[in-house]
Amino acid sequence: MFNKILIANRGEIACRIIRTAKRMGIKTVAVYSDADADGKHVRLADEAVRLGPPPSAESYLLIDKIVEACKQTGAEAVHPGFGFLSERAAFCEALEKAGITFIGPGVKAIEAMGDKITSKKIAKEAGVNTVPGYVGLIEGPDHAAEIADEIGYPVMIKATAGGGGKGMRIAHSKDELKDGVRSAMNEARSSFGDDRVFIEKFVTEPRHIEIQVLADSHGNVIHLGERECSIQRRHQKVIEEAPSPFIDAETRAKMGEQACALARQVGYVSAGTVEFIADADKNFYFLEMNTRLQVEHPVTEMVTGLDLVEQMIRVAYGEKLPLTQDEVTMEGWAIEARVYAEDPFRGFLPSIGRLTRYDPPLDVEGIRVDDGIDEGSEISMFYDPMIAKLVAYGETRDQAADRMGEALNRYRIRGVGHNIPFLSATIAMDRFRKGNLTTNFIAEEFPDGFEGAQIGDYERGAMQALAVAFARDDAERSLRISGQIANRGKSEIATVWTVREGRENTRVEIRPVEDGYDAVVGGQRYAVRGALDATIAVFDGNLNGEPFPVQIDRDGIYRELSFGGASMRVLVVPPRVAEALDKMPAKEAADTSKLLVSPMPGLLVSIAVSEGDPVKAGQEICVVEAMKMENVLRAEKDGTVAKIHASAGASLAVDQTIVEFE
Repeated sequence: MFNKILIANRGEIACRIIRTAKRMGIKTVAVYSDADADGKHVRLADEAVRLGPPPSAESYLLIDKIVEACKQTGAEAVHPGFGFLSERAAFCEALEKAGITFIGPGVKAIEAMGDKITSKKIAKEAGVNTVPGYVGLIEGPDHAAEIADEIGYPVMIKATAGGGGKGMRIAHSKDELKDGVRSAMNEARSSFGDDRVFIEKFVTEPRHIEIQVLADSHGNVIHLGERECSIQRRHQKVIEEAPSPFIDAETRAKMGEQACALARQVGYVSAGTVEFIADADKNFYFLEMNTRLQVEHPVTEMVTGLDLVEQMIRVAYGEKLPLTQDEVTMEGWAIEARVYAEDPFRGFLPSIGRLTRYDPPLDVEGIRVDDGIDEGSEISMFYDPMIAKLVAYGETRDQAADRMGEALNRYRIRGVGHNIPFLSATIAMDRFRKGNLTTNFIAEEFPDGFEGAQIGDYERGAMQALAVAFARDDAERSLRISGQIANRGKSEIATVWTVREGRENTRVEIRPVEDGYDAVVGGQRYAVRGALDATIAVFDGNLNGEPFPVQIDRDGIYRELSFGGASMRVLVVPPRVAEALDKMPAKEAADTSKLLVSPMPGLLVSIAVSEGDPVKAGQEICVVEAMKMENVLRAEKDGTVAKIHASAGASLAVDQTIVEFE
């Protein structure tokens, strides 16, 4: 077995590979950019080598420097993880030339499957079902329009070297097609150094199903069942699970056979994933093959009991697969949620900054957390915004979903915006619980964006009761402070309080009992039992005998409570104080209707207008790039450009003014 391997990656996947290597007794080498000098993966590895400045093009994408790091440290093999150089044939060739083993497939497979046009041709030759489309490169918007007219709208524009949802657009008309081709080419050029794109028919009501394959250098190829990855936003997977609630045994066998046939066709060795799109009638079509480890590989590991990283290392060393297709079993259910540093209340825009609090729910049964950060870590604008992968396992899908919901409620992140409220709301939805999933799920369920989960009257009352219980406990603790002046009128604590949310008041009656409090909100009784110490961040007690893991934060005199994707910012006061506050004038929000501000930190790529230009509602004003994604900002209404406050190439802060209108 290898004595030492280098991990050519960062973040959670680097940490995950290091954990397996250590368990196998293999020493590890980390590489890092200046932005990751204090990264968790650097601390976990036995050795670490600096690559360069933060931008990927100046660090993690430098093939020569990584090869040199291998020579410098004596690493015999390289695991690329996913992203960066994981599917770069030139990287594989450079390692081979230097006598270093690439823990992944060979150059031929990477080249063949890395180009989506070539891969479709090979898939057809292997007898794999393919989506109708144009098997060739698009020369520009006019050429794209001709092809789209022939195929029929809607169409999907894809970067031929793409992945991770980058360089992909859906177009329902010629106007959308023109903008889509341009943006897809720009993103592809920025992310992959290759702006080639192609077009294929977009399947309506689609489900994204992928098959995990595993092959060795002795001719053995098996599949490990499917993963359902239909819940996506901007073609980026958000929630994945294994098995799929949609696929039956017969369809699974057919998809598995075609995936293995494709792997054999290109002489595939290592772990890989064949992605399909399936319609409502279980017709399925080949999308692409990812010649690397997938982000969502943990759900397959949970239901099969196999460590895919270990198998990749062993196969790369020349060992045979440890089992045959007949010996592959899938037991139980696993669901993965990707926790991103993005603000769902601001259109899922990226969020950067320091994690001032980070407390993953490691004590929840059946939960696995793959992360690459710690409390105090910095979320950088230079890389993917993923914080962690939260995986829940259960004997049934319902049990896995229940455990996921509890874990999300207990997952505490502060300092950056994150998508946990959105994940919590999605997991709790009746449509998700029924397994009625398509790649349009998010667009259909949240057509106007995410504004927080809608919780019932019972849960809202429970949160209000809990807020008053904490306030009442604080008041009782204050009475026990020594050295107080006698007869100050504080010997008794009121039993009636007001919970004030905005300008809405709710009456709450509360009385202490032996092991907690009994509260009444809107005629509903809530038995609050458990510790209510002021330092508690997540309530570990019960309400009416059931766990109710509400997160509690203090913001001056306010309390912020969150549960199930919903949040409340409340003020708990005596009724007379609430009455007085009702008489205070409401603060008016500042008028920003004449300003176009940056919704995120990022790079101002271009400005499409000049001072004095008239603009129409929906017209493109500028493009802001953040975390490898381009975001087009458009005019909200007709107007005239009065002043431009930033120029192309500028680094923008969140809410920084870009354009001012008359």
